[in-house]
Amino acid sequence: MKCPRHLRPDMCLVLAVGTFTFLLLSSLRESPSICEVSEKPPATPKALSWPTPPNRPYLAKCQANTSVASHPDFDKEPQHIRNFLLYKHCRKFPLLQDVSLEKCKEPVFLLLAIKSSPSNYERRELVRRTWGQERQVHGVRLRRLFLVGTASSPHQALKVNRLLEMEAQVHGDILQWDFHDSFFNLTLKQVLFLQWQETRCTNASFVLNGDDDVFANTDNMVSYLQGHNPGHHLFVGHLIQNVGPIRAQWSKYYVSKLVTKEEKYPPYCGGGGFLLSQFTAAALRRAARVLDLFPIDDVFLGMCLNLEGLKPASHSGIRTAGIQAPSQRLSSFDPCFYRELLLVHRFLPYEMLLMWDALKQPDLNCTKQKHVY
Repeated sequence: MKCPRHLRPDMCLVLAVGTFTFLLLSSLRESPSICEVSEKPPATPKALSWPTPPNRPYLAKCQANTSVASHPDFDKEPQHIRNFLLYKHCRKFPLLQDVSLEKCKEPVFLLLAIKSSPSNYERRELVRRTWGQERQVHGVRLRRLFLVGTASSPHQALKVNRLLEMEAQVHGDILQWDFHDSFFNLTLKQVLFLQWQETRCTNASFVLNGDDDVFANTDNMVSYLQGHNPGHHLFVGHLIQNVGPIRAQWSKYYVSKLVTKEEKYPPYCGGGGFLLSQFTAAALRRAARVLDLFPIDDVFLGMCLNLEGLKPASHSGIRTAGIQAPSQRLSSFDPCFYRELLLVHRFLPYEMLLMWDALKQPDLNCTKQKHVY
């Protein structure tokens, strides 16, 4: 629009804006409105469809052993101790998620059996992307399993069971049993895994048994294990000995005298991560059948070894208590500290990815000697 000479420039601007507004409103009246409300309300979105679990054989729920409640000190114990005492005899729980028979069809050199809580999806994903990759290392095969129970809350269990079902379909690495996943049920998880392995994966030469928050240098593990015979005893980790039950109720590791009157544990390896041979896995299975369950899983395995006349051993490359840099000026996250180790506990998921990436860099320079404590 050209402004007439007899009008001031500011008047021309007002006239132009007014003309444009008039034309815009006219066009809206002549055409259907894009914001017009429909005469019919929109359809209600369909609810999420939760698939019905496959038919499974009926298994009666394990009944509580109420006779223990007659002890005069029973009611003084924390609820989780009372629950353990009431149900520690329960060992048969159905599998909600199993893996394909193909998992162990071919000989497995190292089976990664990783204990995970149902909701720890992010941790499982990072393990899959890093040290838990199913692959060939130095010409031998690695296979991966996550050992999981169920959430104690019914509403949470509905969600995480669906999540685990999806993971199982995509990755084929979920072993889930229908028991409440809790700290005091880690022993139960361990025993159920040993039972499962007896019929489904006995051809695994070695097993890494660890948590989902460890960093495992599986390449180094294979190099170490290739010097051992799977038919001989091997159980190595962070050795703990000359300790006994913690009797303070505030502790996560509190063990009541109603659970055990013993004041000393047999030697055992920290449960964050340890390696065992095919021979030793069979020995643990035999002992686990006759021993009462004990609420601390790594101590229970020490009891099993003791019953079989076997001993756990220390490996300097397994640090379930973490590592400490030799100087405050150095970061304990330096990849040069981890290059020669087998396993370190504990890592956040993003730290696991960063460390795996750093150790894979071809230009990693660790020429300066660094000592790890």
